[in-house]
Amino acid sequence: MPTMENAKILIMSTHGFEQSELVHPLEQLRKTGATVHVATLDGQPIKGWDNGDWGDTVDADLKISDVKADDYIALVLPGGQINPDLLRADKDAVKLVRDFVTHDKIVAAICHAPWLLIEAGVIKGRRATSYHSIRTDMENAGAKWEDSEIAIDNGIITSRSPKDLEAFISKIIEEVREGEHHRQAADAA
Repeated sequence: MPTMENAKILIMSTHGFEQSELVHPLEQLRKTGATVHVATLDGQPIKGWDNGDWGDTVDADLKISDVKADDYIALVLPGGQINPDLLRADKDAVKLVRDFVTHDKIVAAICHAPWLLIEAGVIKGRRATSYHSIRTDMENAGAKWEDSEIAIDNGIITSRSPKDLEAFISKIIEEVREGEHHRQAADAA
């Protein structure tokens, strides 16, 4: 069974991330002893979105295009509206999400971040939740959407909003301790 002290976790984000959905997991996962890196589109610091305005800046450790899924056990995708919308238009970001899923890594997406699971083609046939405004997007992509604090489908964790952060982070820790999750591909289109 893996330990948190040996775990390498990646948070992928860009400008406009929901402040609490990146900062809180980053801090809490590091407190467990995990190594947590932040990857951005250009490897430069990114600015969050907090209470209807620009928030704090978070430093980056590397560029998304330089990340190798095999170097990590888990990928965390913070939401907000701006961040996942920008990332789902980037081929390297979408490929990275797909690589994490197909290499049996843990993937955790909160709020609007499941848009990346849709774009990567890895959500069809899986239990999932999201921010309520993208429910139709999730269902149209074939997700088995539910209104719950967290939904988990064989190491793919989804959550609704910042109010669910405690459960979201606890589930990430639990799944990391379980290790990689061997899974089938998402249902065919």
